Amino acid sequence: MTLRPFRPSYRRRGAGEGVVTVFVADEQNDQPVEVARWGTLAEQVLAAESVRGEAELSLLFVDQETIVSLNHDFMEVDGPTDVLSFPIDGELAPSGRWPDEGGPGPDREMPDLDDMPLLLGDVVICPAIAAANAPGHAGAFDDEIALLVVHGILHLLGRDHAEPAEAAAMQGRERELLDQFYGPLARDPWAP
Repeated sequence: MTLRPFRPSYRRRGAGEGVVTVFVADEQNDQPVEVARWGTLAEQVLAAESVRGEAELSLLFVDQETIVSLNHDFMEVDGPTDVLSFPIDGELAPSGRWPDEGGPGPDREMPDLDDMPLLLGDVVICPAIAAANAPGHAGAFDDEIALLVVHGILHLLGRDHAEPAEAAAMQGRERELLDQFYGPLARDPWAP
């Protein structure tokens, strides 16, 4: 996944201070998911990562067929995965006018970006894959889901693990966030 460089703080300034909102949807029937619990964890992680002001994140739990399709369409990888992150840069969308995309029209002013929510993006988790991976990874199903929530959000915020130094930094931050907001995992998912 191509990600933005890590930015330590996301903040809208000005009149639209607002609050961080996490939308959670359970769109699968394979495993029971406590949407309120994982939404709260996501909110805590965003706060710890200095996301402030009016911002939005979607946390979606999907079935295996959906994650396979998303993995193929967006990552060009065949087969399932446990989590995908789809960051949104927070830039103003084009006006929809074609071909010039020139402004909102004669009777409207350009919106003030400080008054618009920062759209962080979507974290998509497949509970069926998480359940299959949990025994050999984080240990328990809930531990695996907690790890995937944290991992997916860190990706949205620009963290990556493609290089050894990046992986060490990301894993270290995952440990800190999980220790602070979730508790110990049944197994060490970062062990070689």
